[in-house]
Amino acid sequence: MKAIWLAAVSTVALASQVLAQPAAQSPTSNLEKLSSFQSTGTVEPKPIPQEGRRADAIRRNLEKIKLPEGFKIDLYALVPDARHMAVGPSTGVVFVGTRKNNVYVATDRDKDRVADEVKQFAPSVAFKIPNGVCFSRDGILYVAEQNRVLQFPAAEFFYEGPDVAAFVVAKQGDLIPAAEESYNHTARVCRVGPDNKLYIALGQPFNVPPKDKMDLYKRTGIGGIVRMDQDGKNKEVYATGIRNSVGMDFNPSDKTLWFTDNQVDGMGDDQPPGEVNRITEMGQDFGFPYYGGGAIRTVEYKDDPIPSGVVAPQVEMTAHAADLGMVFYTGKMFPQQYQGGIFSAQHGSWNRTTPVGARVMFTPAKPDGTADEPRVFAEGWLTENGEYLGRPVDVATLPDGSLLVSDDTAGAIYRISYENQ
Repeated sequence: MKAIWLAAVSTVALASQVLAQPAAQSPTSNLEKLSSFQSTGTVEPKPIPQEGRRADAIRRNLEKIKLPEGFKIDLYALVPDARHMAVGPSTGVVFVGTRKNNVYVATDRDKDRVADEVKQFAPSVAFKIPNGVCFSRDGILYVAEQNRVLQFPAAEFFYEGPDVAAFVVAKQGDLIPAAEESYNHTARVCRVGPDNKLYIALGQPFNVPPKDKMDLYKRTGIGGIVRMDQDGKNKEVYATGIRNSVGMDFNPSDKTLWFTDNQVDGMGDDQPPGEVNRITEMGQDFGFPYYGGGAIRTVEYKDDPIPSGVVAPQVEMTAHAADLGMVFYTGKMFPQQYQGGIFSAQHGSWNRTTPVGARVMFTPAKPDGTADEPRVFAEGWLTENGEYLGRPVDVATLPDGSLLVSDDTAGAIYRISYENQ
C-alpha cells in the first residue's frame, strides 16, 4: 500500500512539473488554484442518497430484465444523469461523466459490490458536458468535455475532498474550433491507447453535414477520432468518416481501436444500420457522410464519388437503436464464451415508429480479430408498450469481473454478475 501511495504522490509531482506553468501572479480561477495545489475554499456537496423510494423502484424494474442463465443484475449505485464510466485501476472506484455539468464518483468501501457513497467529483471545477472519462494505466484520470480536456493525476486516491490536483490538457476552444461548438452530438468519449496517447471521438453536430464543412471537419477531426500526447501536444487526426461515436475501446489482443457509431436519422425505421467499427491503422475513412450507415447512401451525397479505401463496419446493428458505450471484456467471472468479446450499450431509439434498443449487446470476437454476429445479452428496459424503464449508456468492468451498466434516464448504475449454477 505504501508503494501505491508513493507512486500516486510522485505522479502528481511529475504532472505538476510537466503541465503547471510558473504564475506571473496569484491564481485567480479555481482551476488555476488546483493546478498550483491551492485550496479553492469550496464546500463539499452532500453525498447522493443511496436508499429510499427511488432505489426501491429501480430494484423492482430490474426484476424485469432478462439475462442468460446464471447471470443476475443488481443496483450498484444511484448516480444522477449517469453516462460514461471509468474504473480506477488501483482501487476500483468508479468515476462517472454526465452530459450536464457534474462528474461523480462512486465508492464501494466495504467491497460488497454495492456503492456505499456517491458524491460530486472536483466540485470546484466548472465542467461543461463532461461526458468522457478514462484512465491511463498509471492512474491518471482524463475528463473530455465538449471543448476542453482536463487531467486529474491520482484522482482515485485524492478525490475525497472538494479540491483535487487538476491540469489542462486541451484548453477551452482547442479541442474543436470554438465556432463549431453545438448542443448536438457533443458527448465526447476517450481512451488512453497502448501507445500511451489519448484518443477522443469528436461527433459532428449535423444529421448530415453540409458540403462546405467537409474540409474543416477532416482537418480538425470533427466527425472522426483524434489522438494526442497525454499532455495535449502533437494532436493529430486518427480516423475520419464517422458520424457520432459515443463509445470506443482497444482490443487488448491485437491493440486495434474499435468504436460504435450512430447513423443517419430520417431515412426510415429500418435503415440505415448502426455500426461497430475496427481501426487497424491511422488515417482510415469509415464512409460518412457518403454512407448513412452500412452500405446505405445518404440522399445529400448520393451522387458524390465514394473516397477510395473506405472501411466497412465490422458489425451492423439494429437501425436507430443508438449504440453507445462499449468495452472488451477482460474479466474472469463470466464464462469462457464471453471473454475477449465486446459488450455494448444500446440507448434506445428516439424517433422510430416502434421503439427499439435499451439493452446490452454482446458481440463475440473471432480468432482472426474480426467480429462475429452480435446478440442480445440484457434486455427489458423497453416495455411492450414502448415505455423506457431505463436507457443504458455505457458498460465497464469491475476488478472482480462483473459488468457495470450506466443508465442516464434512471440515474443509476447496475451491476451484472455471474454465479456458476
